[in-house]
Amino acid sequence: MAGTVASAGIAVIGAAVIVAAAGVGAASVVAQRVAGAADSAALAAADAASGAVPGVPCDRAAEVASALGARMRSCELVELIATVSVSVPFGAFEVTATARAGPPP
Repeated sequence: MAGTVASAGIAVIGAAVIVAAAGVGAASVVAQRVAGAADSAALAAADAASGAVPGVPCDRAAEVASALGARMRSCELVELIATVSVSVPFGAFEVTATARAGPPP
């Protein structure tokens, strides 16, 4: 009887560890996804600001962010350097990333 209780306890602890690891893995994937969306949106804004592609820089950034499943939170353009923040919902939380892009100094 004691062995059965111990085995059940070990199984419950093992399941809890697996669920926690899955949650951490999912959060990591979302963080990488939102970072990629921020990078892409900032590059799009910088390209539009430099004239490499047509369009309004922050509008172009919003289009790219939306296409990648993110929502643009802010877009700032100083000369040819674009700074863009985007977010993606993750459960009850919102994951946000910021990226800068522009010509080299």
